Amino acid sequence: MEAAVRGEKPEIVVCGHICLDVIPRFAGGAARLEEVLVPGKLVNVGPAVTATGGVVSNTGLALHRLGVPTRLMGKLGDDLFGHALLEILRGYDSALAEGMIVAAGASTSYTVVISPPGVDRIFLHCPGANDTFGAEDVPYDQLAGARIFHFGYPPLMKRMYADGGVELETLLRRVKERGLITSLDMARPDPASEAGRARWRELLARVLPHVDLFLPSLDEILFMLGRESGGEGVLRETAEELISLGAAVVGLKLGSGGWYLRTTADQSRLTPLRACVSQVEAWADRELLAPCFAVEVVGTTGSGDCSVAGFLAGLIYGLSPEETMTSAVAVGACNVEAADATSGIPTWPEVQTRVRGGWARRAVALPLPGWEWDEQAAIWRGPAEARRERC
Repeated sequence: MEAAVRGEKPEIVVCGHICLDVIPRFAGGAARLEEVLVPGKLVNVGPAVTATGGVVSNTGLALHRLGVPTRLMGKLGDDLFGHALLEILRGYDSALAEGMIVAAGASTSYTVVISPPGVDRIFLHCPGANDTFGAEDVPYDQLAGARIFHFGYPPLMKRMYADGGVELETLLRRVKERGLITSLDMARPDPASEAGRARWRELLARVLPHVDLFLPSLDEILFMLGRESGGEGVLRETAEELISLGAAVVGLKLGSGGWYLRTTADQSRLTPLRACVSQVEAWADRELLAPCFAVEVVGTTGSGDCSVAGFLAGLIYGLSPEETMTSAVAVGACNVEAADATSGIPTWPEVQTRVRGGWARRAVALPLPGWEWDEQAAIWRGPAEARRERC
């Protein structure tokens, strides 16, 4: 895989939140939390597992495993954890560490995951350099030749959501000025935190005109818009509000429910997609729902990020909206067959071979009145599809 990255300019740049996860290993059977976290008590644990976390590593490494030339951009400190994180990335491919931003005097973001057997996990998180990441940190000259710029987790990066998202708007505007397709993913902040109290609807109104692909989870965006969860109607209403705020393509991750896609009817707003697809009109006024593939779930860490990698890869390879959605849920399904975030991701040809081999889909639990099942594409078509065909 190294030659695929070092021998070519990146097709996709993945930028944003990254951290080092430190996970002590606990032995023995189920325990009560009060037996583990006792003041003054020495608790024997095994060797710690260290792994990268955040969108830069999850989506970026998934794209790398799929064979898409990818550059990673995240901000680290020049400290022990920062050096450890760089070494982990170099273990995948030495080129993957080259785009990382190392800030002297900053601390690297890390999470200590306390997970005794039989006890819900506790996360001790330090945001570190992620909170200081700003538009000026991106080396824009390194975007040359790339077609997609994907940014992730602004709710976990203080400067990205402070002041109504001015910094995030600046970053995305500068990227668009260089001709790249802009893609944005979110994270759900703690409602009681500073990020949770941010005025997210106002922030979205500021930044979405600069976003071509908006790919949050339904749970995240309902929180940000102050909407209630519900059935099929909430998908369309939410997506159309996001399009009215400026996004061109909205993909909502539905967890085990699959992916929902809604796109603008304004073909001029879809013009940036020409960097990847020859017929942007095929992406206009679309409404699709791709069910998940049937797999034995081992773990769900990074599943949303990996499904985003499948979506972006589908776009890079010029696939149709139906095929791109199918690729998103296919890569997400491969992810959950492994316990960690990316080791279950195979090569792109292997994913496509599995899809063409009759891989079974899961049933969709949502009520879908007015929708039609397309047996050939193995995808649900929403009411907007029927209107589109009549036109």
